[in-house]
Amino acid sequence: MKVTDIVDKLGLTVFSGHEGLGREVTGGYTSDLLSDVMGHAAAGSVWVTIQTHRNVTAIASLKDISAVIITCGEQPGEDTMAQSNEEGVPFLGTTLSTYELTGRLYSLIS
Repeated sequence: MKVTDIVDKLGLTVFSGHEGLGREVTGGYTSDLLSDVMGHAAAGSVWVTIQTHRNVTAIASLKDISAVIITCGEQPGEDTMAQSNEEGVPFLGTTLSTYELTGRLYSLIS
């Protein structure tokens, strides 16, 4: 499944990183702790979080995360989106809670 498929099926907003929408998705990881994601998220995962700062982009790039989904209606800042565009990591958004989005994502990928 590609990031673009997840965007379409879950009705997500694409904030930035359009270049990476064709990336393959192999799983998901939900956490708001950067150290947790660094230690446990697998390459190819979609990362679900409420974090919006630019360090999220750095971790996503380091771990080869396919996309970041920001929940609860939060939006990344201009600096985060600029870095996302440079790294080619899609930042996506939804008004759904982290709990609900994670459940839908799990059902979609499994």
